[in-house]
Amino acid sequence: MSNSARSSKASNADKISASAAKLRLLKRLRCTLNFERRAWAAGAERVAGVDEVGRGSLFGPVVAAAVILYQNDDPAHRIRGLRDSKLLPAERREELAQLIRRHSIAWAVAAVDSARIDQINIYQASRLAMLHAVQHLAPAAGYLLVDAVRLDCELPQQPIIHGDALSASIAAASILAKVERDRMISAWDPVFPMYGLASNKGYCTPHHLAALREHGPSPLHRQSFSPVWSAPIPQEVLGFMLDESAPEVVSGDEEQVEAIAERSRTQDPSYFAR
Repeated sequence: MSNSARSSKASNADKISASAAKLRLLKRLRCTLNFERRAWAAGAERVAGVDEVGRGSLFGPVVAAAVILYQNDDPAHRIRGLRDSKLLPAERREELAQLIRRHSIAWAVAAVDSARIDQINIYQASRLAMLHAVQHLAPAAGYLLVDAVRLDCELPQQPIIHGDALSASIAAASILAKVERDRMISAWDPVFPMYGLASNKGYCTPHHLAALREHGPSPLHRQSFSPVWSAPIPQEVLGFMLDESAPEVVSGDEEQVEAIAERSRTQDPSYFAR
């Protein structure tokens, strides 16, 4: 074999996808309480890790969680094995999610649905879901460690690139958000079986793309995402979305707001509370 052929073969072997390269990097990073300890040492109390999942999905909501772990890794509430949810098998995520709920000071989960994502874009929707999760913490957070972004709130905060692979609190939030979103998307699989949601969780797989071309998008697909709006068949609309008798939400009218919320709870599993 010539030197040029060997070089070309080696070059092709070295080429990996961007997602595979990122996964390889995340596996090398170590998830610790170092960021939390720095915040505690500076006087911060109730440090919350915040993360979102579902940003790249074509279907359904983006989901965020916020978690406040006990200070200084209290042995009575220590949770071993926290790391980026993408690096954990589903069974282990479920186990850790139960431990996080049981052994954290506070946790909260929030979602922004596909319609809102289409209105404000996925980046802003992700930040909004994270902010809502923080706002539902009880007791409230005093300091935030956020995966990669800054939130629109007055709380002191530190954005951390690859935070879910470096900070135990952010990793815990990542796990809760991932478990909850997977549950929600799987609940829609019997309603829209053609898309394979139980296995792909709404992400861009060959089967999912083929289903979009053949059947068109469901009402819960993100119309602002290219594989969805470019599908040759128009997006389906559910009957309740066209119901003109639905009450108009007026700021401060708690009864009407609750009526809308109750309707969402019964018709759309993308609704959930802490």
